[in-house]
Amino acid sequence: MKLIFLLLLVSIATARAEMLAGVAKVDITDRTGPVNDPCFAKALVLKSGGTTAVLITLDAVAVGGIGRVGNGFMATVRAGLQELGIPPSNVVVNASHCHGIVRGDLEPLVIQAVKTAMQNLVPVKTGSGLGSETRISENRRLKMKDGSTVDMRRAYSMPRDEAVASVGPIDPQVGLLRLDRSDGTSLAVLYQFACHPIMNPPSKGCSADYPGYASKVIEEALGGGAMAFFVQGCGGDINPVRYKEVTRTADAEPLGTMLGATVLAAARKIETKGDGVLKVSNATIAVPRAADYTARISRIDEEQKKLLAALKPTNINFKSFLPLLLQHKLWPDTPSHYSQSYLHDQALDRKAILQLDADNRLLVENYLSNIEIMERLTRLNANMALLKMHLKQTQAAGEKTLDAEVCGLRVGDFKLVTFPGEVTVQVGLNIKKAAGDVNAHVSGYTNGYIWYTPTVEQRLNPGYAQEDCDTLVAPEWQKIFETKALEVLTNLDR
Repeated sequence: MKLIFLLLLVSIATARAEMLAGVAKVDITDRTGPVNDPCFAKALVLKSGGTTAVLITLDAVAVGGIGRVGNGFMATVRAGLQELGIPPSNVVVNASHCHGIVRGDLEPLVIQAVKTAMQNLVPVKTGSGLGSETRISENRRLKMKDGSTVDMRRAYSMPRDEAVASVGPIDPQVGLLRLDRSDGTSLAVLYQFACHPIMNPPSKGCSADYPGYASKVIEEALGGGAMAFFVQGCGGDINPVRYKEVTRTADAEPLGTMLGATVLAAARKIETKGDGVLKVSNATIAVPRAADYTARISRIDEEQKKLLAALKPTNINFKSFLPLLLQHKLWPDTPSHYSQSYLHDQALDRKAILQLDADNRLLVENYLSNIEIMERLTRLNANMALLKMHLKQTQAAGEKTLDAEVCGLRVGDFKLVTFPGEVTVQVGLNIKKAAGDVNAHVSGYTNGYIWYTPTVEQRLNPGYAQEDCDTLVAPEWQKIFETKALEVLTNLDR
C-alpha cells in the first residue's frame, strides 16, 4: 500500500512538473552569392522534470542528402549536445525544404544556438490549437483522363489542359503550439504546415521563401523577442499556389504574409496553461527499398521509342509554324488571304488556295503533335534520370531495407510524429484521420533525408512523376510508417 502511495505521489509530481523553455536563432545564410532574404537555424529547448528535448528548425532544403547540409549533420550536432546532457534521441531537426543556400560551418552554429537557448530557460505555459489556410497551396499532381498522374515542376512543361481529369488534395490545417512566459508574454509560436517553399526561384537569390516571411510577420507582431518556428508537414506533393505561372514575377512574400496572419489569428485564440507534459520517443524502422527500377526504366524506354516513332515529318520550322498557326486559328475559313480570293469566279485559283490551306493545316497539326511529343519526352527523360540515379544508389547500398528514424514529440497537448522522407500529403491526412486527435500532426523532412516517400497509388503511377521516380522506397513503406506513426501518437497520449 505504501509503495502504491509513493508511486501515486511520483505520478502527480511528474504531471505537475514545471515546463521550462528557451529559444535562440542564428543566421546561416551563405552570403558569397546573391541573397534575397536571410535563412536561419532556430533552437527551442524544452525541459520538464528529468526530460530535456530540443527542436531545431532549419531554413534549408534537407537534413542531409541534398543541399549544403551534410549527411553527418545529425551525428555531429547530437554529439555536440551530449555534453549538455541532452540524449541524441531527444534532438529533433526539421528542414523547411526551402532552397536557400546555407553556410558551410552550419554544425557549430546550430550547436551554439542550442547552448544559448539552454542558457535562457524560463518557466512557460503551453497551449495548442489549429488554424486553416487554403489560399497558398495546391497539389502538384494532376490526375489524367488516361489513369496516369503527371506532376507540376519547373523542370518540364504542363500536360494539355483537355487531358487533365482532376488534382490531388491539400492539407489546409496549420498545427499550432504556443509557449508563453509566466507573465503572459509570448516566448515562441510553433506552426506546422504542409507546402513546398519553392515560390522564390533561385534567380532571386538565397531565400527562406514563404516560411521566412511568415515567421517575420509573426515575430514582429508578437514582439518581446518571441520566436516563430516553422515546421514542414507532409508537403511532398504540395506546391505554392500558381507556382507554374509565367505572366507575373514569382514572389513568396504575399504567401508568407497570408500564412503569418493566419497563424497569428489562430494563436491568439489559444489559452495557455501550466502543463508540464513533455515526452519524446525515437525509433528506427526498416522500410523496404524499391526493387522495380529496372522494370520501370524499361517501360519508359519503350514509351520513348514509341513517341520518337510517332514524330511526324514536317516542311516547316518554328519560324514558319507560328504565323501559320495564328492564321489558321484566327481565320480558319480564310487563313491564307483576304476573303475575295476565296470568292473568285475562276475555279482553278480557288481550288489552288483551298489546297494550300489544307496542306498548311496538316503541317500545323503535325507540328503541334510533335510539340506535345517533345513535352512528353521531356517529362520522361527527367524521370528516367531519377530512376537511374536511385538504381545506382540502391545497388551501391546492397541492402533490401532502408533505416528511417521515426520521432515523436509531445509538448502539453501538442503532438508531432516525424519521418525523414518527403512525405506526400495523403499519408499525413491518413494518419491524422486514424489518430482522431486534433492536436496530432505529421511531419516529413526530419532527422535525415531519404528522398520522396509517396503513397502506394502514387508509387505505382504508370505515367511517371517526380514523387514516384525520385524515391528509394518500395510501395510497402506506407503501411509500415502509418502503423508506426499511430503507435507513436498513441504512446505520446499515455
